[in-house]
Amino acid sequence: MLTAFLVIAILVLLIVAHELGHFFVAKIFRVRVEEFGVGYPPRAITFGKIGETEYTLNWIPFGGFVRLFGDIGEEQHGRGSFVDAHRGVQAAILFAGVAANVIAAWVLFAVALHIGVPQIVDAPLLNQPARLIVVNIIPASPADAAGIQPGDEIIDITAHTGEKLKTLLPSTVVDFVKIRGGKSISVSYIHAGVTQSASIIPANAVLPNAGGQPALGIALALVANKSLPWNEAVVAAFRETQSAFKTVAAGLWGLVQSASRGALDISQIVGPVGIVSYVGQASQNGFGTVLILAAMISVNLAIINLIPIPALDGGRLAILIVEGILRRNASRLALQILNALGIALVITLMFVVTYNDIVRLAS
Repeated sequence: MLTAFLVIAILVLLIVAHELGHFFVAKIFRVRVEEFGVGYPPRAITFGKIGETEYTLNWIPFGGFVRLFGDIGEEQHGRGSFVDAHRGVQAAILFAGVAANVIAAWVLFAVALHIGVPQIVDAPLLNQPARLIVVNIIPASPADAAGIQPGDEIIDITAHTGEKLKTLLPSTVVDFVKIRGGKSISVSYIHAGVTQSASIIPANAVLPNAGGQPALGIALALVANKSLPWNEAVVAAFRETQSAFKTVAAGLWGLVQSASRGALDISQIVGPVGIVSYVGQASQNGFGTVLILAAMISVNLAIINLIPIPALDGGRLAILIVEGILRRNASRLALQILNALGIALVITLMFVVTYNDIVRLAS
C-alpha cells in the first residue's frame, strides 16, 4: 500500500511539473490560464482564485492540468486567448511541458546523486555499509542450479566445517571457494526481500578461463550508497539526464522499428501497475534509487509527449507546423475529432499495458 501511494506521489509530481511548464510560459506570454488543477475532475476543493486563475484539487489523483482560455474546442477569442496567440507563442507553451519534465529529471538526478545511490566500489566506504551483490550468473553453474539470481545479496558463506567467511568481498569469496572444490558450502542470500539459503558444491570447468579452479559460477560486486557534493552532483546530473534520453529514445525507436516489421511487442512496456513493482524494488535500495527511477519516468514523459499523436503535446505541435505551412488555422471540428481519436488511442494503449502489467505480476 505504501508503495502504491509512493507511485501516485511520483506520477502526480511529474505530471504537475509538466503542467507547471505550460502554466508559467502561458503567464509569461499573457495567455489566460483559467484553472490550474492537481488531479483530474470531478473537483474536490477550490483553494482560491488569483487573478483570472482558479487553483483546484480534484478527486482523480493521477496528475494535473491547466485550462487555457481559448484552447482546443473552446469558441473563445480576444485578449488572452490561446487560439488567437501567435503560433510561436502556442508552440512555446506546448513545448514548455516537455522542457519542465527535462528540468525535473535533472533536479531529481542531482538530488539522488547528492543523497547517495548504490554504486560499485572497490572497498567498503567509511561509515557506509556495503553489500555484496550478484551481478551475473553463469548458466548451468552450481549457483544457477541452486536458484541464485542476479540482484541477490550475499549475506553469509559458511564451509561444511562450520568455518564462516568473515569479510564478504568479491576477492575473498573467490579465495574461500577455490580451495573447497567438491565440498559443500552454505550460501545465505536475500532474494526479493526474503532471506534464503542454499547448499552449493563448487565445481571445476565453470569459469571459461580457469577450468581447473573450483567455482560457484557467480560474478559479485561490492555495492555501497555513494553520495556526491552538490557541485559535482549537479554536473553529473546533466550527464545522467543525457544518458537517460539516449536510452529511452533508443528503446522507443526499437519499438517503431519492430512495428514497421509487423513484429511489435509491447509486453515489456510498463504502465502504472508495473511501476508499483519497480518502485517497490527501488525503495529497498534507498530513497536515492527511488529518485533515480522518478527521473527516468520524467524523461519517458518528456519523450512520449513529443510523439506526434493528437492529444499529446507532440501532436498539437505537429498541427501548428502544418498550420504554419498552409498559413491558415485548422478546423476546430477537425481538431476536436483528432483530439478525441488521440485520447481514445492513449486510453486503449493504457488498458493493454495495464493488462500486461497484471499478467506479468501474476506470473
